[in-house]
Amino acid sequence: MDDRLRYDVFLSRRELLQNGACAAGALGLGAPLRALGAAAPRPARARSVIQIWMWGGPSHLDTFDPKPGAGGEYCGPLDKPIGTKVPGMVIGELLPLLAKQADKFSIVRSMTHGVNGHETAAYLVQTGRAVGDGIVHPCVGAVVAKCKGHDAGFAGLIPPYVVLTQPQGRFSEAGFLGSRYKPFATGGNPAQDPFVVEGIVARGITEARQRQRRELLHALDTFGRARGADPRLDALRACEEKAYSLILGDAGKVFDLGQEKPEVRESYGRNTLGQSCLLARRLVERGIPYVTINAGGWDTHKDHFPAMRRKLPELDKGMAALLQDLDERGLLASTIVWWGGEFGRTPRVQWEAPWNGGRGHHGRVFSSVVAGGGFRGGVVVGASDARGEDVADRPVRPVDLIGSIYELLGIDPKTTLPHPQGKVMRVLDTDTKGAQGPPRIRELLP
Repeated sequence: MDDRLRYDVFLSRRELLQNGACAAGALGLGAPLRALGAAAPRPARARSVIQIWMWGGPSHLDTFDPKPGAGGEYCGPLDKPIGTKVPGMVIGELLPLLAKQADKFSIVRSMTHGVNGHETAAYLVQTGRAVGDGIVHPCVGAVVAKCKGHDAGFAGLIPPYVVLTQPQGRFSEAGFLGSRYKPFATGGNPAQDPFVVEGIVARGITEARQRQRRELLHALDTFGRARGADPRLDALRACEEKAYSLILGDAGKVFDLGQEKPEVRESYGRNTLGQSCLLARRLVERGIPYVTINAGGWDTHKDHFPAMRRKLPELDKGMAALLQDLDERGLLASTIVWWGGEFGRTPRVQWEAPWNGGRGHHGRVFSSVVAGGGFRGGVVVGASDARGEDVADRPVRPVDLIGSIYELLGIDPKTTLPHPQGKVMRVLDTDTKGAQGPPRIRELLP
């Protein structure tokens, strides 16, 4: 793995509270940094993004680009795709609930980058940049946290970039922007009651006991009392106050899924992915600009089809409920939902031992799905060939998809970001070779 992509150790909430960085980082306090030389952004249609990240790479043939005519060597047992609410749009047979919501989302079937390594492909899809320039660029979540969070005067106690539940982990999400723009990873499992959120909710510790612990800390702080007013101690006291406001106040209650009606929780599915989708809706309701659902288990080299029969119904239920719920609450128009992974999977099934019906990595062509926030619904962009092996029409690069998301958020791709060595770094590389105009998917934008 390239040393430039080594994952920075994620600071836990506990560590941030201990070292005082929470005031400027995890809790979003302090004066916001302004983009250097930023151009005026386009009018924004979207306020938030929910990224459903299929860590490992989901199979395009078994989800949003089925190929029943390719035969059993390619389809395996999942050879009966289904029609959707949109005439002519067909998706995988294990996604019947999403088929009913198809007018709300669009499919890009010609995503391509040609990279088959997890680390480098994930970095490319998350940042729009290929490795090799000696710089670790920030991912979309970090850029949004800066431009639509800290730079926009975001003052919430919950950070503007949240990951459910573990960081992506194959590269530093914040890149050269630094630790302030790292995501707050909740840890825990939202399908469990209570949902134990790192540094906010502790299993078996009541609110009363949390208050008693705080009182004990104050009673033992003889140095602070003796020192009195001191700018450095005042900063730590302010940090503590904000932290406990999150732990004991109303802000932290957004993570309490017990506040939802049982039938709502059931509609999303009582599993980690489904409840993460529900929590993502609650977070964007509170104004959080960027939420990533980091859903693992899609690197199916072995026993692919049994895994799909477990995982695809969970995806179907959780994502369909999310789209419907956002729409009914009037949030879909301002919330982008972005589904996908770092690449697709090999169309030809590896039936031989030890794979037993597995699929490998495939970056030549794969699918992504977008909905809401100004994206048109019910559209299919591009196409793969008859076996799903290569792009047949309208290749779309990761930078095109990211550029489209930024456009809907009102983030100009030419906006410059502060680099610690003073380099002029734009949000996106708008001078990519082979590009025709700005990076965007014109078929999906107003």
